[in-house]
Amino acid sequence: MLLKNTQIELRAVEPEDLDILYRWENETSLWIHGNTLAPYSKLVLRQYINDALEMDIYQSKQLRLMVDLPEEKATIGTLDLYEIDAHNRRAGLGILIDEKYRQRGFAQQTLELMSDYAFNFLYLHQIYAYISESNTKSISLFEKAGYQQVGQLKDWVQRGEVFENVCLFQLVNSK
Repeated sequence: MLLKNTQIELRAVEPEDLDILYRWENETSLWIHGNTLAPYSKLVLRQYINDALEMDIYQSKQLRLMVDLPEEKATIGTLDLYEIDAHNRRAGLGILIDEKYRQRGFAQQTLELMSDYAFNFLYLHQIYAYISESNTKSISLFEKAGYQQVGQLKDWVQRGEVFENVCLFQLVNSK
């Protein structure tokens, strides 16, 4: 299967994912890695799930997949392709692996499955990611997955009273 290997499976968001998405989206310690400024209600997330089920990725310009460990019957993370640009064949990528499943290679496997899907099924030419300079674990993850740092956005995000640089990473399909 395209979105599966021997350990993990990437699958569409289902209504049953509401509670785990609610927990992850409202975990304030994760907000610094994205653009979240306020909590999400279950109503908003329920509508998001319904929209994801009804619209295709070219309408919504986004694809969220859940990361499962089928053998454990556990959902351990989520992955987003966003700003999908069909004309220029590119998309941004964000990934979250639940804290208790980190440092076990699941994020690396998730990125590999997603790049295979993006390049060989969606026919994207490139995937990119914005990563805060202080997020050294994510930087290391993306570098191991073959992404190259191609730029830096100075003072891009505010962290309290200071601003932080953000690195732009890119994976270009060589085929």
